[in-house]
Order: sequence, then C-alpha cells, then structure tokens
Amino acid sequence: MRLWDKGESTDELVFTFCVGEDYILDNRLVPYDVQASQAHVQMLAAQGYLAPADAEALCGSLAELGEAHARGEWVVELADEDCHTALERHLTERLGEAGKRVHLGRSRNDQVLTALRLYLREALATAADQAEAVAEALDELAKANPNVEMPGYTHMQRAMPSSVSEWAGAFASEIRDDAEGLRAAQRRAGKNPLGTAAGYGTPGVNLDREQTTQALGFAETQWPHAAAQLSRGKAEAEAVFALTLLAQDYGRLAADLCLFATSEFAFVRLPAAFTTGSSIMPQKRNPDVFELLRAKSVGVAAQLGHILAITNKMTSGYHRDLQEIKAPLFRAFDEVAGMSAVLARAVPGIEFDAVRLQAAMDPGLYAAERANRYVTEEGMSFRDAYRRVAEELAAEAKSQG
Repeated sequence: MRLWDKGESTDELVFTFCVGEDYILDNRLVPYDVQASQAHVQMLAAQGYLAPADAEALCGSLAELGEAHARGEWVVELADEDCHTALERHLTERLGEAGKRVHLGRSRNDQVLTALRLYLREALATAADQAEAVAEALDELAKANPNVEMPGYTHMQRAMPSSVSEWAGAFASEIRDDAEGLRAAQRRAGKNPLGTAAGYGTPGVNLDREQTTQALGFAETQWPHAAAQLSRGKAEAEAVFALTLLAQDYGRLAADLCLFATSEFAFVRLPAAFTTGSSIMPQKRNPDVFELLRAKSVGVAAQLGHILAITNKMTSGYHRDLQEIKAPLFRAFDEVAGMSAVLARAVPGIEFDAVRLQAAMDPGLYAAERANRYVTEEGMSFRDAYRRVAEELAAEAKSQG
C-alpha cells in the first residue's frame, strides 16, 4: 500500500531509486512515529473525528506494533517506503476501517519532521551524557596524577610548564562544555510541527495542535504552518554542529595521545587492550584506536557539511531532497557515540611516565616566569624583563657549548 497511489503504475526502478535507503533508516524512527501517532489519534478523538473506541484500539495497536518492532518481529520494508506507511499498513491490516482514519490532519511531511525532532531530543540528551562520562574519566586521570609536571606546548614547541592534571582537566572542561552545547541544541527540536501537514495546514479540519504539543512534551507549537518545512535541516544541522565540536575535542585528545606515546616523547603508555600489533614488525604496538578517533572527528564534520549543502539555495516548502538529511544525521550520532564509548573505556588505562616528563622540563620552560619575577621584584617593565631573560638564556646556552 502506497499512501500516494492513485491507481497508476510506477516504474520500479524509479520507485527503488526514490526510496533509496530511507526505508532502512526509518527503522530508527518507528518508536517516535508511534509516539506521535498516539498523540495525534488522541487529539482527533478529542476533536470528534474519531470514535472513542477506535481511538483506544488505534493507540493500543500502535503500542503493540512499537513493542513488536523493538523485538525485531517486523521491519520497515522497501514496499512501505517509510515507517509512516508501514505503521498505517499494519494498523489497517489489524483494524480495518479505523486504520484508514489515522492519517486525517497530517502528511508524511509533518510526520517525519515530528519523529525526527522527538529522536533529536533523546539522541542529544544521550550524547551529552556520554560526553560527561568521558569528562569524568579525565577527571579521574587528573586526580591520579596530582603533582606530575609536563611541558605545555605552543607551535609544537615546549613553551611553559604545565601538568598532567591541567592537561586532563582542560580536556574535561571543554568536553563538558560540548555536553552543554548538545543540550542547548535541543531548542529547535523543541518546536512541534505536527498538524502543519504538507506545510500549509489542514483546511476544513479543526486540529488542536496545542494538545499534541503538550502530549509530546514539546516546548512550543511551531507557527505559521509554512515555517515547519522551511525549518527542515536546521535542528539537524545544529545538532550535528554540536556533535562536531565534541568530536573535534576527542580528535585533539587522541592526537595528543598519539604524539605522547611515540618513543621520541614516551610521555604516556597507552593501555595494551587499546593498541594493536603489526603484521610484519613483532616489536610494534600501534595506537590504532586513537588514530581512528582522530580520523573520525573529520568524518563528523563532513556529515555537517552534507546536511548544510542539501538545504543550501533550496526554495521554500517541502522537497524530496530533504529525505537525504537522515543518513548523515544518523551517521554523525553513531560515530560520536562510538567515540565516546571508546574514550570512556580507554582513558582510565592511560599511564603517564613521571620520570620521562620531569626530564622534559628544561629551564627554558620557566623563561616567562623569570621575566615576571623581574617585573614584580625589581620593578622592570615587562618588555625590558623579556629582553633580559632572552639575553640570559642565550648566554647560558653559549656557555654550555
């Protein structure tokens, strides 16, 4: 059953091309479309468009279908095109005429947007919690190395004294900030588009959109109707932007660890369970996990670019192009979830070599401190103190050959 079928034949190649992988991706949206459909049915009944008995049967069947899908007893099929059609097909098979009444007052355009926003609210909250777990692991790493000095770097050169606790604490702080950004990205996903239908409302049907807003826990009802389709891609892009910032911090953390684990640095020992071997060199332990974390951070940014490019210069109203946003959106969430899980497990096993780090603390790291001391103790201007220390360091280096 195709919801748009008017009795005319469709070239199967065209049908398959247009559906693409959407029917596979939509399996992720089934629980959210179930939730939205239940709220819609209850609203239709309250408005007098559904008999109470039909509404009860529909909501019960929707719950059962959602549970069966979660158990893997059915999936969205190619012939369905999407989860919305699949659910309506199952409802009609179960309930007959009542199943055919569920689509009144909505379109697949507002259905998918509603399901996506319900998904985004939950997925963003989960991603934030996962990021917090990584930050907590870094906090513990800092506590385990309370007084271990290490060089701080600028331009890949030793610059000023730092410490393991400051290094780990800095990443923990920024990752927590990323978690806050993920939660803040829920704002656009908090607008209820259900009832906007294809983008221009439902003439002749008196819907109570505030009822579905409250039932689904949205912060507000989206108005005017046409704004819903015009907003497509924005909540998704904002979410993936927040994921990109988190992934970049993960990538920079991984890059540091790859560098610090080299024999030239030897500042850290990575947990053996998170390294791999070489097929030709028996002595090697490779930081593959951390190299892939570094690479995957780029992939998340690429998903953001994909989403933004789809809606760029698109005219207002719904377009089938918007279907293509799902894949990069889901891929970005999946990639970051994997990165968070690996780091939360790996960080507790990282060991810092205090002896090696102390050996790297050369006198030049304290140059700025010396200059500041001349200012505070002798009243010099900072510029004169800066030059004096530079001259002293040059003289010391010359005397040491």
